[in-house]
Amino acid sequence: MKKRFDKVYQFKITLKGIKPPIWRRIQVPETYTFWDLHVAIQDAMGWEDYHLHEFEMRHPSTGENVRIGTPTEEAEFFGLEIISEYHQKIADWFSVENRIANYTYDFGDNWEHKIQLEKILPRDKNIEYPVCIAGKRACPPEDCGGIWGYKEFLEAINNPDHEEHEEMLEWVGGEFDPEHFDMSEVSFDDPDKRRKFAFR
Repeated sequence: MKKRFDKVYQFKITLKGIKPPIWRRIQVPETYTFWDLHVAIQDAMGWEDYHLHEFEMRHPSTGENVRIGTPTEEAEFFGLEIISEYHQKIADWFSVENRIANYTYDFGDNWEHKIQLEKILPRDKNIEYPVCIAGKRACPPEDCGGIWGYKEFLEAINNPDHEEHEEMLEWVGGEFDPEHFDMSEVSFDDPDKRRKFAFR
């Protein structure tokens, strides 16, 4: 059963360290938790949600930077305090005074994203949320080695004489256009279903 809501939060998600920038603009319900936001980011950017992730944000009460994600035994072993993303509502954290969060996906490739709250808007009854309303450029392929690996990947597929040209093209399915982004291709999963699938 879907939760009722009156407001939507508009975020711009920008992948750090790549120029020209790769970014998406999404609108999500105010009832969203950080887990729900994670799923929306994955779907809007084009990631496959194969890896771990984490948010980092200034706590609205204490002003301290805190981690929000999935608490693990490993994190506990290393003394890292991670606030559970399943019970934290974005509306309790994001505001006009507290607009920015960092979101890291895949701690190996270390894809860092800047999450910026742009607006809090009244819900449009004619729109099915979440929705992606803008964006630029293709998401890098999973497991390509982070920012530097992506740069090398692009060099390989764009140069027919590169020793890894054919191998990289085959790995990515035959073609890859780093400039391609089509909003109509974005489809959002149900966060609750994704959670059940992830932890079954």
